[in-house]
Amino acid sequence: MQDLWLLKHDACMAGPLAGSWLREARSWLAVEGHLAYFYASSLTPPAERGVGEWRRLACLQDVPGASTGRLATHHYVVETDVLPEFEDELNAWYAQEHLPGLAAVPGTVRAARYIDLAGSPRYYACYDLADPAALGSPAWLAVRATPWSSRVRPAFRNTRRTMFRLTAAAR
Repeated sequence: MQDLWLLKHDACMAGPLAGSWLREARSWLAVEGHLAYFYASSLTPPAERGVGEWRRLACLQDVPGASTGRLATHHYVVETDVLPEFEDELNAWYAQEHLPGLAAVPGTVRAARYIDLAGSPRYYACYDLADPAALGSPAWLAVRATPWSSRVRPAFRNTRRTMFRLTAAAR
């Protein structure tokens, strides 16, 4: 399990990025809109000035997917906070059912969870996908439709779901 640094960048609001750190960061561009996510695995955030705020994400869980070894062309991220009284249940649900279940869906290369201890949203669930159609597959939808999912999901707050594609520079 590896902690990461995350930079969220909206090109519409902040313009294009430049810098040597771009070669070392894994970059994803939102399928819709101008949002880009850059991940760096160094011990400290890239030192470039004027690129925005890097967020430290501590890895909670990392599960190899059914399609491990294939190129992940897409990256699906669910960011959320949760009501405090549901925090333990959310973590148990992700660890025991949800993340392993979605990792087992054909087309999923890897599933991982992170926590941002200093900010909001607090939780990040990240799915590297060889095929973005995995998201609508019967296997994926079955994992999302469990009774446990129905109990936990209403406690989500400040939730954002984004599908990204691998940038041309990262291939």
